[in-house]
Amino acid sequence: METPRDRAIEPTDPDIDLSVPTQRHEPTRGQTPVIAVVAVGGALGATARYGASLLWPTPVGAFPWTTLLVNAVGCAVIGVFMVIISDVWAAHRLVRPFFGTGVLGGFTTFSTYAVDIQHLVHSGHARTGLAYLAATLLATLAAVWAAAATTRRLISWRTT
Repeated sequence: METPRDRAIEPTDPDIDLSVPTQRHEPTRGQTPVIAVVAVGGALGATARYGASLLWPTPVGAFPWTTLLVNAVGCAVIGVFMVIISDVWAAHRLVRPFFGTGVLGGFTTFSTYAVDIQHLVHSGHARTGLAYLAATLLATLAAVWAAAATTRRLISWRTT
């Protein structure tokens, strides 16, 4: 008897029989290189972010400028990168997962952003936390938009 769960996990390859244990992992085998490059890229990006936090530490209760700057720079680079790999360069299939998801995902740190806000609020610096919340949101959205728009303009100017 077929259950709803059985129907939900049908393989995309009709030659794979999920009732055969050795074939259950077949659909994910092609993802191993992607997972590997995301992991390596994430380690590189997180290391760079950690380096930035060591170079420019944020005192307790102070505005977290380093995290805001890291997130804004990372978002700007994402804007440039996405335009280049979408409009200019036919990149290898592992470039986007390595650099976009891995390096830039590891470099930008919205989890630290959330923790910074929580620490500011709980330590009696709610106004600073609120300012940081708004400033990061505006700075990162503006950075990705401006970088993507500028990159598109530069590319169209270069090709005309």
